[in-house]
Amino acid sequence: MRFLLKQIFFFLLSTNLLAQVQEEINPPSNIKTIIFKGPTEDQFPVVQLNETINLEFDDLTASEQDYYYKIIHCDYDWTPSQLLKSQYLNGMDNQRIIDYENSYNTLQPYSNYRLTIPNTEVQLKVTGNYVLEVYNTYQELQFTRRFVVYKDVVKVGGVVKRSRDFEFLNTKQVVQFNINTAGFPIVNPKQEVKVAIIQNHYWPTALYNLKPQFTLGNELVYKYDQETSFYGGNEFLNFDTKDLRSPTFAISRIEFKEVYHHYLFANQYRKDRPYTFFPDINGDFVVRTLQGDDVSREAEYSKVHFYLPYEPQLGLDNVYVFGKFNNYELSEENLMSYNDETGNLELEYPIKQGFYNYKFVVEKGDGTLANNKVSGDFHFTENNYLILVYYRDFGDFYDSIIGIGSANSQTISN
Repeated sequence: MRFLLKQIFFFLLSTNLLAQVQEEINPPSNIKTIIFKGPTEDQFPVVQLNETINLEFDDLTASEQDYYYKIIHCDYDWTPSQLLKSQYLNGMDNQRIIDYENSYNTLQPYSNYRLTIPNTEVQLKVTGNYVLEVYNTYQELQFTRRFVVYKDVVKVGGVVKRSRDFEFLNTKQVVQFNINTAGFPIVNPKQEVKVAIIQNHYWPTALYNLKPQFTLGNELVYKYDQETSFYGGNEFLNFDTKDLRSPTFAISRIEFKEVYHHYLFANQYRKDRPYTFFPDINGDFVVRTLQGDDVSREAEYSKVHFYLPYEPQLGLDNVYVFGKFNNYELSEENLMSYNDETGNLELEYPIKQGFYNYKFVVEKGDGTLANNKVSGDFHFTENNYLILVYYRDFGDFYDSIIGIGSANSQTISN
């Protein structure tokens, strides 16, 4: 009897672990510049079945370590699905990443790794949410990244509107959309269809569990206000280090020590300033260099110095610099520190040559994150929204993705 109870306990424990939400895990400090994309330039792969996904990253130890990858299929809520690997993969994962080269003629040596999916070892069989896991030789998890595979079965049309709530009239953006299901029979849309909306591919603020308000023929209509609203934020700040030796509008000076150091101009608080449009790439980055032809292994790493004047409104809160370049991480490595002599919050961070978006975010004492305390919220801000349509018929064992849509706030209307 005791043995049976023990077996039940371990079964329930393992089931609970398997049901955990698969959050993205960021790498140790030696792994930098993770580029993960599909056929488009956006560094979040949203691909149709059999389209190519590319992963690239650098290991600053330059020791030619062995890395392996695994693929996990997830349901709508990013918990692992009930499918066996053989049901969502052709071939085998847990393969070594064999495409890698060492950097060439760089002050900071590194090994550059590349992986393409599908490949000769593994192909994806079904649509849905996926997580790519990368392990080292000792089967220690190094980092994970989410990606999405879909079939273009239903058509999704979306627009961005100003909030109808007077309190948020100038700070929020509302995504309204409809799903045309012509040719794809859906019996009970409120049970079979689920939707997620993501702003600028930033998952922590994604909206879930949206039900259609009503149905018009073959169209599911979502014309919510607060339920599908996002804070507008502000345009990302940026800098460009493609030329190691030439300052740009954002770089005040350059020094050479063991590597190049790029010192940015001190940024300002924009929360109480008028909104100013300045084109950005919504938090993303592009590696590029004028010092070589092979960007992947000839681009140099430099130390980039960030500055933000300290203001009493921050109190003892933590201030971080983040963007897609560090996958919006909150860690000691990108935590700013106060300099008594200058009165600035400062950060030195190693970054590969290129064009980068970034912003300052504040972590309050209670652990909550104030994304726009420094930059402010404006309904004018240009943001991109991704709409994912999930479907699970009665008796299915996983959530498939039957369509995607997008909307951009550049054409926002009342």
